[in-house]
Order: sequence, then C-alpha cells, then structure tokens
Amino acid sequence: MKLIPVTLLFIALLSSCTYNKEELLYNNTCDTSNVKYSVQVTNTIAANCIGCHSGASASGGIMLDDFTNVRAVAVSGKLLGAITHSPGYRAMPDFSPKLPECRIAEIRTWIRNGMLNN
Repeated sequence: MKLIPVTLLFIALLSSCTYNKEELLYNNTCDTSNVKYSVQVTNTIAANCIGCHSGASASGGIMLDDFTNVRAVAVSGKLLGAITHSPGYRAMPDFSPKLPECRIAEIRTWIRNGMLNN
C-alpha cells in the first residue's frame, strides 16, 4: 500500500523536470537588424542584471540602472566579456546559466552599432 503513494510522488516529480532552452522552445531566428537600447538591451538588463547591479549597494560597484552606466560598462568591455563568459571576466549573470545566444547577439550588435540611446 505504501508503494502506491511513493510511486505517484516519483511520477509527479519526474514529470515536472523540464529542459527549457529558448532557442529550442520557440525555434525562431535571432533578428539583430534593428536592435535598440530601449527595447532589447533594457529588457535583457532588466530581466537578468538590474536585481544586483542597481542602487547604492550595486554588486561589484557596477551600476546598470540607466543608459549612461550601461554604456560605460559596455565601453570598458566588461558587459560583453561578462555575458559571453570570456576569460578574464566574471561570468554573468551570477549563479545562473549563460544568457541565450540571441540576447548576447543583440547586445553585441548594439555595441558594434555605437551604443546609441535609441
């Protein structure tokens, strides 16, 4: 009798396991032809960075709460180095998986296009 509840619990736990990789789930192409700071860059930063990198106690002293601060970190190379997990940079987001390649490509494109406040 005790075997049935244990079996049901095991099945419930097993069925809750998922592997969600954005590129595989939505199978869409990454369009970097019209990357804007106000859309793609701020959305990615808000979803993945701002929790630790804003306010008086910003982690590592790196502020990403407005355009001027984001641009300064991008100019230094730290933004792209951190999100691409490049050697010599602390991999970000901290304690989380690497950002999806499309999000990285959008930020890379924004940097290559001159880091406009658009």
